[in-house]
Amino acid sequence: MNELTTIEKTTAKDWASDQEVRWCPGCGDYAVLKAVQRTMPDLGVAREKTVFVSGIGCSSRFPYYMETYGFHTIHGRAPAFATGIKLANPDLDVWIITGDGDALSIGGNHTMHLLRRNLNCQVLLFNNEIYGLTKGQYSPTSRIGTRSPSTPFGSVDRPTRPCAFALGAGARFVARAIDVNKNLPDVLKAAHAHQGAAFVEIFQNCVVYNDDVFAPFTAKEHAADMQLWLRDGEKMLFANGAKGIALDVDTLTLKVVPGDDPSVLTHNVKNRGLAHMLVEMPAVGFPVALGVLYDDPAPTFEAAVLEQNESASAGKTADLQALVSKGQSWMVEKEPRAE
Repeated sequence: MNELTTIEKTTAKDWASDQEVRWCPGCGDYAVLKAVQRTMPDLGVAREKTVFVSGIGCSSRFPYYMETYGFHTIHGRAPAFATGIKLANPDLDVWIITGDGDALSIGGNHTMHLLRRNLNCQVLLFNNEIYGLTKGQYSPTSRIGTRSPSTPFGSVDRPTRPCAFALGAGARFVARAIDVNKNLPDVLKAAHAHQGAAFVEIFQNCVVYNDDVFAPFTAKEHAADMQLWLRDGEKMLFANGAKGIALDVDTLTLKVVPGDDPSVLTHNVKNRGLAHMLVEMPAVGFPVALGVLYDDPAPTFEAAVLEQNESASAGKTADLQALVSKGQSWMVEKEPRAE
């Protein structure tokens, strides 16, 4: 987030461009787009100081649909472009829109370095556990056994957990949300309020190639029992308060206990170790941890770069010729030999 001056009060409609939104009917991307457009007016930022940057994938159409500045870049390199944008103009509010394949396969290296550097921006990773744009190949987050054109007998790869990747890369803000859930705007606001790189994994349904892959915890009939919405300073309760999460001191892992058990943990967004355990909870017998898992700000990359540049240039006069002549330089006086 940036401390930008509010120029005018806006509405969700003001943040929607005049471009036709072109995703498959029923795609979860529509819900995320609407959530972002509804959230932007509440952030107190100006459209002309907002930039959306994307790589390649279905989600990467996003910048076309926002009435802001935007870059639709190349596969996996949105973090590199975003870094350049932020260093060139630190006052800009930069959002990165990416997918599980774009950010964690060809772009894994770039995503890692953006997070460890702590560039002041928001990263929204749309995770549908499949390559949608290129017709349904398995992705880095696809589960074991996923059948696709590239894994007709079922994937044997162990999937990457985006939030575990982010924590391992040194991210200072990590959160999870669901494309159609009413809590998504609150997660977006928390990410924007964070000073530094804010990483948000959004479970997004691909209706064509991986429909209902998240239904075991997103479907209405399962939501209460399978979703653990985390709030800083509040007990980790789910199933309408009937169950909670506690620490198994013998194994140093989390366990499910009755909601009235005194050992139920209280969420602390600054506890990095706890965030790791919440991300690593097994799929069977445990809920999915959602909301802000970790939020512990640290100095940002661009602030350090600007400070270093100012310190290095203090008291000096710009002289291009002196710079060119400095070090190993020489004058060639002999005329070139005629052919």
